[in-house]
Amino acid sequence: MEYINAAGHIYDIQGYAVHDGPGIRTTVYTKGCPLSCLWCHSPESQRYGFELGYLPIKCLGTDLCRNACINACPEGAVSRGEPVKDLRTSEMIQKPLIDRERCSGCLKCAEACIAKALYPSGWSTTVDEVYERVKKDVSFFKNGGGITISGGEAMAQFDFTYNLAKRLKGDGIHICLDTTGFAKAELFEQILPYVDLFLYDIKHMDSERHKKLVGVPNEPILSNATLIAERGGALQIRVPVIPKLTDRDDNLRRTAEFCVSLGGAVTLVQLLPYHKTGRMKYERLGWKYRLMNVEPPDDAFMQKTLELFLHMGLNAQLH
Repeated sequence: MEYINAAGHIYDIQGYAVHDGPGIRTTVYTKGCPLSCLWCHSPESQRYGFELGYLPIKCLGTDLCRNACINACPEGAVSRGEPVKDLRTSEMIQKPLIDRERCSGCLKCAEACIAKALYPSGWSTTVDEVYERVKKDVSFFKNGGGITISGGEAMAQFDFTYNLAKRLKGDGIHICLDTTGFAKAELFEQILPYVDLFLYDIKHMDSERHKKLVGVPNEPILSNATLIAERGGALQIRVPVIPKLTDRDDNLRRTAEFCVSLGGAVTLVQLLPYHKTGRMKYERLGWKYRLMNVEPPDDAFMQKTLELFLHMGLNAQLH
């Protein structure tokens, strides 16, 4: 199958993924997303470029590396912080202090960091490079498994995502595309023949509310879901349940009704309760997490929500 060896930016490739579509899969995570969800648990996926990440626990101290990161920064954005106790030796060491306002994102400090405590939030690659990596996992693709192309928003790097899907589909690999649905309709029509299952987010049914929560209106998202269904595509709908933001009964009911309207194209509806596991990633990037006071929904509420979707005749489950 002909394809172009397009370039792209990714931030991770995870093998043995069991929550990104049917069976055992390998998931390729692309960089860049047109949405900015308040509850995003992968902030490193939001921008196409590479941000500076910092894991203090890996830092050996600026004395041991002779101030390598400090000396490497052309903007003077890295300095010596206050002495702290090293958890490994119990000695007092000084770790770098990053001035995010002055940081230009050149990543020279990450290149100089021998402990990899400072690191870029992704890397450049090509379709062929990703193909060579993921094809090593083919023997593990059990129970209908395969490759999931995720994000960020994979459709935001369309040339890369489209050609990767074509290259993999040429080998008969089952392809899932994890998408927000926010892209031009013609792009979904173009990639549809190479995608076996769309993992498709429906975040909120009210467009104005949707724009406040994630930064974009929902009309293209709902329209593209309908297009995929009408063109014979398969959809696994994902519904984030975020207390005080998406969990009102009227929104959940309208979401269920929309899923019903898509007919047999919807193979499964997954209800995704809010969780806190992404908060630490914001600290690594020096970003502020905006939902500090939000707690996960309780089990009773999630069960009630599940019963609503089941009552509407949908194949639904808690994720």
